[in-house]
Amino acid sequence: MSNTTDWINRAEKHVMKTYGRYPIVAQRGEGCRLWDIDGKSYLDFLAGVAVNNLGHCHPKVVAALQEQAGRLLHCSNFYHIPQQIELAEWLCDHSFADRAFFCNSGAEANEAAMKLVRKHSREKHGEDRFDVITALASFHGRTIGTISATGQEKVKAGFAPMVPGFKYIPFGDQEALRQAITPNICAVMLEPVQGEGGVNVPPPGYLKAVREICNEFDLLLVYDEVQVGCGRTGTLWAHQSEDAEPDIMTIAKALAGGPPIGAMLTTEALAKKLGPGSHGSTFGGNPLMCAAALAAMQTLIGDGVLDNCLAMSDYLCAQLEGLKSKYGFIKEVRGRGLIIGMELDIEGGELVTAAMEKGLLINCTVGKVLRFLPPLIVSRDEIDEAITILDEVLATVPTAD
Repeated sequence: MSNTTDWINRAEKHVMKTYGRYPIVAQRGEGCRLWDIDGKSYLDFLAGVAVNNLGHCHPKVVAALQEQAGRLLHCSNFYHIPQQIELAEWLCDHSFADRAFFCNSGAEANEAAMKLVRKHSREKHGEDRFDVITALASFHGRTIGTISATGQEKVKAGFAPMVPGFKYIPFGDQEALRQAITPNICAVMLEPVQGEGGVNVPPPGYLKAVREICNEFDLLLVYDEVQVGCGRTGTLWAHQSEDAEPDIMTIAKALAGGPPIGAMLTTEALAKKLGPGSHGSTFGGNPLMCAAALAAMQTLIGDGVLDNCLAMSDYLCAQLEGLKSKYGFIKEVRGRGLIIGMELDIEGGELVTAAMEKGLLINCTVGKVLRFLPPLIVSRDEIDEAITILDEVLATVPTAD
C-alpha cells in the first residue's frame, strides 16, 4: 500500500494546485475522527468545512446511500424522482419555503438565487432594477457570478471583469444598508453569520431590521446559509435566531451529511418566475444525494443533535475563553452554535499546522481567526482533548516581556 509520501508525489504530478494542501492523505473517518493513510488519528474540528455536521460516515447516512445505490443512482430531471420529492417536502415543512430547486453545491444554489431575484425584478420593475447588495467580508462561492457577489477582493484577483450589479456594505450595519439603497437595487443577499469572512456574528436585531428595510423598499431578501445552515448555529436555520424570514434561502454543505448537494428554497410566488427551461442542473436532486440528505436532515432534528450543538457550544466557548484569559495575543472568541472563531493579534497559519501535527484539525480564515467547526455530535471529552492540544500549541508562541 502506498504511504503518504507516495500519494503526495502522485498528486504533485496531476492534481491542480488550487488548494494549499497539508501533508495528510485521508483514508477513513468515523464520528469526530479522521485517519490518514499511515494510520494516524486526528480530531477533526473542521468537519470538511462544515459539511460533516453529523460526523464522518454517520451510520444512517451510509445506510441510506447503500440502499439507494442498489436501486437507482441517477435519473434525469425530465422525470419525477421520489427521493427528490420527499426531500423537497421535508425542507418546505421545516422552513418558510414552498418550493425547492436542487443542484450540487452552494455556489450553484447562489447562482440560482441571483437568477431568480433578477427575473422577478425585471418582470415587476423593469430591466434597470437588477443590483444586489451584499456584505463586505462575505463569501458566496467560486463561480464568476458568486465571486462577483462576494465582498472580498482576494477571491476576485486575476478574474476581472466581474459580473456587474453588486454593491457591498459593512456587515451588521443596518444604517449602511439603508443608505446604500437606490432605485436600481432589487435584493439583499447576506449570510446570517459570516463564516469565511472571520466568523462574524451580527448584532442582535440586525436580521429583523434588514427584513423590515427590504419590506419598506420592496426588495427581496436572500439568506446564504450554505455554511451556517443545517443546524450549525444550534437552530435548524441560522436566521431562526430572529423573527426575520427570507424570500429565498440557499443551502448545501451539510445538507446530505457529506455527499454533495445544494438547494435553493423559496416561496410559491417567486418559484413561478422560473418556469420550464429557465434553469436546471443535470445532477441536481438525483436519487442518491436526495436519499442521503433526507436521512441526514431527519437525523439532525430527530436524534437530539441540535440540543447537543447548543450544549457543546457553551462548553467549547467557555474553554476557549479560558485560553483567552491565559494568552494575551487572543483578542476575541465569537460565534454561534458550533461555528466559533478565535481572533488573534498574530498570524494563525503556523498554529494550524502545529495543531495538525499534534492531531487536531482546525483552520485559519482571514489570516488571524482560528475557526472551529466540529461535528455537531462532538462530546465534552473530545472538546477537552482539542483544548489540551490547542493549549500546548499556543504555549509555544513567543511573547514580548
